[in-house]
Amino acid sequence: MADTDNDSRAIWFLAGAAIGATVALLFAPQSGEETRRIIKDQANRGKDRLSESGRDLADRSRELYDKGRRIADEAAELFDRGKRMAQS
Repeated sequence: MADTDNDSRAIWFLAGAAIGATVALLFAPQSGEETRRIIKDQANRGKDRLSESGRDLADRSRELYDKGRRIADEAAELFDRGKRMAQS
């Protein structure tokens, strides 16, 4: 029963979104060609921002990995030094 309600709500939501988009395009103050150009430009800007965010995330991940690696190496060195001190 709950699945049916959720499916019904999803269908009505999508139908409303499609109707709203259609009405917005019909009452848009510019031509269809201009509207398509605006949509394309916005999509390209969004793609560029997403790509830039991905590069930033990759850079930050590399930095964190390198920092973690240095900390692990330092900890291993300290452990070895302590082990040698305990053995002598």
